[in-house]
Amino acid sequence: MKALHAHIDPAWQVTGPGGLALPPKVLGWLVAIQAHGSLSSACKATGASYRHTWKLVHEAEAAMGTPLVTMARGKGSQLTPLGEALVWAQRRFEARLRPQLDSLAFELQTELHRVLSDADRPLRVSASHGFAIEVLQRLLGEAGEPLDWRYTDSTQALAALHAGQADVASLHLPQGPAQAEVLRQCARWLRPDWHYVHMVTRRQGLMVKPGNPLLIDGVADLLRADVRFVARNHGSGTRLLLETLLRRDGLDPTPLANRSTGEHTHSAVAAYVASDMADVGFGVETSARRFGLEFIPVQTERYGLLVPQAVLGTKGMQRLIELLQGDACQAAFQALEGYRLDACGTVAPASQVFDGWRRLVA
Repeated sequence: MKALHAHIDPAWQVTGPGGLALPPKVLGWLVAIQAHGSLSSACKATGASYRHTWKLVHEAEAAMGTPLVTMARGKGSQLTPLGEALVWAQRRFEARLRPQLDSLAFELQTELHRVLSDADRPLRVSASHGFAIEVLQRLLGEAGEPLDWRYTDSTQALAALHAGQADVASLHLPQGPAQAEVLRQCARWLRPDWHYVHMVTRRQGLMVKPGNPLLIDGVADLLRADVRFVARNHGSGTRLLLETLLRRDGLDPTPLANRSTGEHTHSAVAAYVASDMADVGFGVETSARRFGLEFIPVQTERYGLLVPQAVLGTKGMQRLIELLQGDACQAAFQALEGYRLDACGTVAPASQVFDGWRRLVA
């Protein structure tokens, strides 16, 4: 029997001064108007009725007691300040909650699968959230592969694999001089028999507003008093990378902890900057591009999977590797801005891929 798939859509509600709620579909249309530049363009792109959509927007404006969209001669429809604020609130909401909801959906899916199927135990994957791993998750789901998937911090993923609570864990390490230091900080969770499944490289860097008004050009600028900074959360590999880069340049990263509590996804960091709640964030290039931000590359890193020797030969793991080697998966990875294939789908002992691994786990 084909595996069941659970999905959770996040939703939030805004109530106007008269007690009327914003119609649920309106937030999606405001996002589409911002993305396509006008309501007419958004309707053409989606095949929706222009008249029906305008009616929906007018109902929302009545509920809010103020315009959300304005018409300008020669420019079509544009969002008002409240319309813009609602869009950025929706994008921050989605970016912050999506990984947690996906993890919960997979928990529910796993329980349903256990009841209805006598197939092999689902492959347990613990991974830090990112765009390539999100593509892999989607393609495995479309292929009907039963999975027990958890999105978590990088260090928690390694700890789960070390403790036998996961079969597969994500790993992203910088290329070049910073790699040894980041690897050293992860040493307590590493095992000598683990293998590395190659996937991609990706670029991490600074996300700034269009035009880079504060002239930010390196990680040292994050410590400036006039710069509002948003970081990834403590325990994330991206936060560990940033702190490593600062120390490598002789800078103390401690002040950053007092200025940014941390976001749990790259998209949430980008949304924070795009909505003018921060001047700069540190994360992957894809998020910056999707939120219309400029990107200053700082570090290229590998993103792949760690697998114990005993798991490599399982049917679930072999199907995952075959998918990584397929054209559809590799084309989807290459379509992600800032990502490049890195011998995708090939497997090698981690000790042969990363200098210093054998010494750290001896």
